[in-house]
Amino acid sequence: MTIAQQQHLILSRHEVSYHDLTLFKQTDGSPIAFLGRGTAAIDMYRGNFDIKDNLQTKIPLTITDEQVAEDDITLTLGFDGRDYLSLNFTIDSHDRLQVTPTLLIDGWNRLWLRLTAQSDEKVYGAGEQLSYFNLRGHHFPLWSSEPGIGRNKHTLTTFQADQNHAGGDYYTTNYPEATFVSTQHYFCHVESYTYADFDFQNDDYHELQFWGVPTKLVFDQAPTYLELATKLTALMGRNANLPTWTDNGIILGLQGGTQRVNDLKNKLQAHDVQIAGLWCQDWEGIRMTSFGKRLFWDWRADERLYPHLTDQIQAWQQDGIQFLGYINPYIANDAESFQAAAAKGYFAQTQDGGVYLVDFGEFHCGVVDFTNPDAFEWFKGIIKHQLIDAGITGWMADFGEYLPTDVVLYDHSDPLMMHNKWPVLWAQCNYEAVQESGKADQLMYFMRAGAAGSQKYTPLLWAGDQSVNWSQDDGLISTVPAALSSGIIGNSLSHSDIGGYTSLYGNVRSKELFMRWAEMAAFTPIMRSHEGNRPDQNFQVYEDDEAIDHLAQYTKVFKRLTAYRRAVIAEAAHRGLPAQWPLFMHYEDDAHAYDVQDEFLFGSDLLVAPVSQPNQTSWSVYLPDDQWVHLWSGRPYTGGTHTVPAPLGEIPVFYRKDSAFADLFQQIGASK
Repeated sequence: MTIAQQQHLILSRHEVSYHDLTLFKQTDGSPIAFLGRGTAAIDMYRGNFDIKDNLQTKIPLTITDEQVAEDDITLTLGFDGRDYLSLNFTIDSHDRLQVTPTLLIDGWNRLWLRLTAQSDEKVYGAGEQLSYFNLRGHHFPLWSSEPGIGRNKHTLTTFQADQNHAGGDYYTTNYPEATFVSTQHYFCHVESYTYADFDFQNDDYHELQFWGVPTKLVFDQAPTYLELATKLTALMGRNANLPTWTDNGIILGLQGGTQRVNDLKNKLQAHDVQIAGLWCQDWEGIRMTSFGKRLFWDWRADERLYPHLTDQIQAWQQDGIQFLGYINPYIANDAESFQAAAAKGYFAQTQDGGVYLVDFGEFHCGVVDFTNPDAFEWFKGIIKHQLIDAGITGWMADFGEYLPTDVVLYDHSDPLMMHNKWPVLWAQCNYEAVQESGKADQLMYFMRAGAAGSQKYTPLLWAGDQSVNWSQDDGLISTVPAALSSGIIGNSLSHSDIGGYTSLYGNVRSKELFMRWAEMAAFTPIMRSHEGNRPDQNFQVYEDDEAIDHLAQYTKVFKRLTAYRRAVIAEAAHRGLPAQWPLFMHYEDDAHAYDVQDEFLFGSDLLVAPVSQPNQTSWSVYLPDDQWVHLWSGRPYTGGTHTVPAPLGEIPVFYRKDSAFADLFQQIGASK
C-alpha cells in the first residue's frame, strides 16, 4: 500500500480513497473510465431540445501506471497497449480532493468516469430537479432547457405537448448542474459546462458521462450534511440576504396598466391583504400569441399602459409598496433597439455573419452576446438605467436557456460548451448591475435558469413555469423537490408562482389550487403570485372574496413569521444552508426521512407538508422523531406517520417544541 503523506489520500490495489472513502476502484468487471468519439445532433425548438449522439467508438481504459508523489497521485489509463488518459489526484489548501483528467492522445470527445457507490447510497442535487429528489435509480442528462409541459411521458398533457415539441420529461430542467451530494457524506462538483449525463442506476458505481473532458472534479467530505452544505457553498458561492421590504407581504403579480393594477390593489387591500410589492411583468408592453399573453421585449416602459411610471412608482413606494418588473437577455427583432444593437455587433451571429434569430413562439429575437464585453456592458446599462434608475426595485430575470449550438459567438467559444454556462453569464450581468447601482441592499431579482456559479450571482430562484394543476411532475408539489435539490447544492433561496403559470390542453387553474399554493408559499422565503399565460381563462384571486380573505390570512402569517424567516435567511447567507431543508439534514439517523420529497423543513424548526391533491380535509404527514406541536391546534405530536386535519386554510405545519421561536409560532397559530 502506498500513501500520499499527510494528505488523506490513499492508493491501494487500483483503489483511490479520500478520507477513508473509496471513490475510484478498478475491478475486472468495471474499469474506472471509458473514452469515446461521437458526433452530436442537437435541434432546438422554442427552448426544447432534441439531443442525439452518433457514437462511433467507445473503449474501456484500465490502469497502466501509478505514480505517487508527496502531494499527489497520478494514474495513467490505457487500452490495447497504448496510454490514452491520465487522472491526477491532489489535495488543495482546503483539504478538498481535486481530480484532473488529461487526454494523452487527441481526438477523443466523450469521457465516462465511474465513482464507487454503495447499494443503499442515496444521491441528491444535479441542479434543480422537479420529479425526483433522490436521484438513485435514474440517469439525468444535464442540459439547460425549457422543462417542458407535463414532464411525464405517461400523461395525456405531455403527449399533447409533444405534438408541438413542447413536452418535457422527468429530467428536463431550467437549471442543470454537474454537482451532487451523496449520503456517504461527500459532494462531487465537476468543473464543466458541457453536456453531461449522470447515471445513478447501478448498485456498485455512479457513471458520469461528458461530451468533452472536464477541467476537474472536486470532492469534499463532512461529518454532517449541515457542515457539508457550508463547505459546498464555500466553493460555489452563497446567496445574499433579501431586502427587508420583501417581509411586508405578498408580491402581487398583476397586469393591464396603472389603472387596473391600482383598482385590484385597492380591492385586495380592502380585505387586509398585506402587499409588499406589485409585480407588473407587462411594464414594457404586451404581444398576444396563440400561447397566450406574452411581453414586448424592448426593455423600456410602455407609456400607454404605465404613463409616467417613475412618478407612479414613487407614489406606490410612499404607501410602502415596491414595484417589480421583468427582463430577459433577448431583444425582439421588431423592437426599437434591435437595429442599433445589431449594427454594433451585440448579437450572436449565424455562420454567414448575420444576426441569429431565435424563434420564441410567433416572434423572433436576437441573443445578446455576453462573450462580447461591449454587449455585456450595454445590456448591464439597460438594467441600470431602464429598470433601476426608473425606481424598479425587483424583477424577474427570465430565460437564459435558449443559446443555440450553431451560433457564432464573439469570443469564438464553442456554443456546445457555452450553452449550459449562458444562464451564469446572464445572472452575472444582473449581479454587476445591482452591485454598481449602489442599491444592492434594496434590490432583488429572481431567475429560473442556472448552472454552477449561479449560487453567487442569483439571490433568488423561482421554480419555473409549473402547470396550473396538481400533477406530481409539473404541478404544485413539483416545487418542493425543486427547492430541495437546488438548495442542497447551494441555491439557498427559492420560491414559485402561486397558482402556477402554464395553462394549456385543458389545464385550468382552480380556486382551490390557488389557495393551497398560497398556503405553502407563506412558508417559503418569498410570496409571489402570477396571473399565468392565459389570465382570462384561469381563476384569479381578486375574483373571489373567499379566496381574497384566505390570501389575506396567509399574507399575515407570512408577515408574522418575519423574525424567524430572517433568521433562516441569515443562515443561508452566512453558512450556505438552504431555507427549505430536506428532513434528513436535521434528522440524519431517520432512515425514512431520506425519501421524503413532498415535505420540507423551513429552517430547522418548522415542518411543512403541503396539501397537493384536491378535495382534501385531512392529510397524512410524516414527522421525524422529535417533539412536535401542530401550528393551528397546539396539539402535541411525536415522530411517525399521522393523519391530521387539513381543511382549506390549515396547511399541515408543525414546530419543534423546544424551538427558540416557540412563543412566536404559538402566537401565529392562535391568531388564525
